[in-house]
Amino acid sequence: MMETTTFVDRFLPKALKSSIDLGLHRRNYTQFRLILILLITAIIVGSVISVAGLGYYYYRDLLQKEEIDQLHWQIDGKVKSIEALINNLTSVVQFTARNDRYGELLVGNNLGELFVRLKRQYPFFADLGVIDHLGIQQNYWGPYELTGTDYSGEDWFAELSDKGLYISGVYTGYRQVPHFSIAVRNLDPLSGKMWILRATIDASTLQNFIDTIKTNASDDLFLVDGESTLQTVSKYYGPLLTRIDSSFTAGVSNVVTSDYKRVFQVMENVKNSPWSLVLVKQQYFHHEHWQKFSKKLLLTVFVCISIGFVVVYILASALTVLIRKAEETQLSMLREAEHTDKLASIGRLAAGVGHEINNPLAIINQKTGLIEDLLLMSASDFEHKETIQNSLKVINQSIDRCKAITHRLLGFARRTDVHPEMLQVNDIIKEVLMFLENSMTYSRITINLQLDEQLTPVTSDQMQLQQIFLNIINNAIDAIGKNGEITIMTHMVAGDVRIVIQDNGPGIAENILPHIFEPFFTTKETGKGTGLGLSITYGLIKKLGGEITVRSHVGQGTAFTITIPLKSKKL
Repeated sequence: MMETTTFVDRFLPKALKSSIDLGLHRRNYTQFRLILILLITAIIVGSVISVAGLGYYYYRDLLQKEEIDQLHWQIDGKVKSIEALINNLTSVVQFTARNDRYGELLVGNNLGELFVRLKRQYPFFADLGVIDHLGIQQNYWGPYELTGTDYSGEDWFAELSDKGLYISGVYTGYRQVPHFSIAVRNLDPLSGKMWILRATIDASTLQNFIDTIKTNASDDLFLVDGESTLQTVSKYYGPLLTRIDSSFTAGVSNVVTSDYKRVFQVMENVKNSPWSLVLVKQQYFHHEHWQKFSKKLLLTVFVCISIGFVVVYILASALTVLIRKAEETQLSMLREAEHTDKLASIGRLAAGVGHEINNPLAIINQKTGLIEDLLLMSASDFEHKETIQNSLKVINQSIDRCKAITHRLLGFARRTDVHPEMLQVNDIIKEVLMFLENSMTYSRITINLQLDEQLTPVTSDQMQLQQIFLNIINNAIDAIGKNGEITIMTHMVAGDVRIVIQDNGPGIAENILPHIFEPFFTTKETGKGTGLGLSITYGLIKKLGGEITVRSHVGQGTAFTITIPLKSKKL
């Protein structure tokens, strides 16, 4: 007589079959049901946790990448602001240390008078010293008796002799007050020998500037030197001149876990200085969204597992009862038939379970590329297709614009080399106005464009010109406030392109007008401006070989006139 098996016999592994063996152990249904529950529960729980874990991991990875990109975008702008500060301070010292001033600065009180004028304009300068080619300080003006000091054995003296410029880190020195120095090397035209002008600057200048550029987007922002010594105060690492033990590396982002929080750290070198800027963010920008996602994901996993366990228990119990009944009624006569029926039933069940599990997994895998696939595979237009395409286009344009503005904005953008190309000035002006459209709409400011359509293209740098027009038009918008008008005119003058940007704002007082291109000069409230915008704009125009002039009348408005050559000799 042929043996008959239950309908789940083929489905079960050997270890599980032993619990329902038709021989001695055929009545051990409790063990069978327990093993069946554990097996199916493990499959369901494993699947749910795997899917949830993948979703959690990829969403967290995406969020962290977005976070790091945001921090790099922010620190790039802040680094450029600090670089602009250092470049301006260096320019002041270099301008003061002209070739023909060595003899003049050694005579009488000339150095003192120069220091008084310099401190009147830049109150953070602490002292001035004139050093000869042997490293002896020949003249000094400041609070200490340092005339005759020998610097020939100092490391910075040798470095300055090679490079011509030296910027120190923050130290205390004789003053026991934190400060740093800028030294410039030059040649005396009379003796043909090297001489050095060394200026000391209060370290609070760096701290004040860091406080100015720090925003709510960063929890900590500070400067360190090459030996990981704090050059400004850090909220998390300690006071000024503290030596910190950190793993900061320029250009590398760190994500560490502290007190169950994700701490983001980015660091970038400040060019032409011994410093690096470190930005620390304690949590995600979208921290609330991340918390909501985590809670919802955890709740979903818990609900799915709970429902799955209930279903598995009911199913396992039903299967156990069915097998038990089948064995009791058909054990002696239908053993072989039972075996065949079990194989067929369990095969269909396995196919159904596999199909139902694989389908959601395939859908999850395909959803990530659904938008691109729909746009690429659609042969005809459909509702909202143009809106989607336009939105993607605007997003791509915005990303490209952000990549470019990092090189130049917030401290005036990166100082990259000029890349000359054939450009139409009118098109650049229109692009800048599109960028400022929301600001002008909000302030109810109208634009009066008087652009010469026959304007000759110029060979210049697009990003430099965009920065120039953006700074000046932004200043006009700030000056007008509400309900004003900005007129922009372009025309050819003597073979050059001339651009006039005029507003009907309150104008600039006559005593202020001569100072608007000076570094750090601003009429805005504290915290609303660094006074570097027009100064950098002036430098960019000169870099392109152009000119800029301004005329203004109080109560009538201000007009900036920019002249750009068709091809600068400097390009």
